[in-house]
Amino acid sequence: MSENHLDAQLRNDFGKGAARRARRDGVIPAVMYGHGSDTMHLGLPSHETFLIVRSNPNAVVELSVDGETYLTLVKDVQRHPVSRNILHVDLLAVKAGEKVDVEVPISVVGEPQAGLTHTVETFQVMVAAPATSIPEFIEVDIEGAEDGLVIHAGDLKLPENVDLVTDEEVDILSVAEIQENEIPEPEAAAEGEAEGAEAAEAAEEASEEE
Repeated sequence: MSENHLDAQLRNDFGKGAARRARRDGVIPAVMYGHGSDTMHLGLPSHETFLIVRSNPNAVVELSVDGETYLTLVKDVQRHPVSRNILHVDLLAVKAGEKVDVEVPISVVGEPQAGLTHTVETFQVMVAAPATSIPEFIEVDIEGAEDGLVIHAGDLKLPENVDLVTDEEVDILSVAEIQENEIPEPEAAAEGEAEGAEAAEAAEEASEEE
């Protein structure tokens, strides 16, 4: 079973403001679904949940709910765009041994030849992996890479029993000569800050509908 364990509580308090009250009490609103069962609305302990998902977005979690135990996979974590606090978590019920489609991040190691730099075109790829042994990342080694190198999804070295779902022709990374970076205008930066504030308000309102 999973080394991650959470004691969850059934959540019956819905409506606007309920999610905010739950988070204020140290409880993160969540839903669990899958395998044809009805969706369960849950409350997860805030600190313990944060520790589990902070470094592994595809964490497998063993849940205890009213005396029953469920094996689940973290499918989505909604965060506040400014504070990055967890607002809501989606959990998928899984069975040991079954394969699930998940997005796994790309991790780049090494440096290309002098005067060159790399650009990551795709930061995550979709793979089918056993629910209880999902890779935390897919490594791409560019040590000594030459100008013009392009790595496609089909070139990735995947762990045993993990299959690529993303199209093999998708560009993952490219290597080229270093170009002088353009500095954004102050007005553009100010507009970006304003958009971030608006997004924060929208995320807060959306989470309260849970």
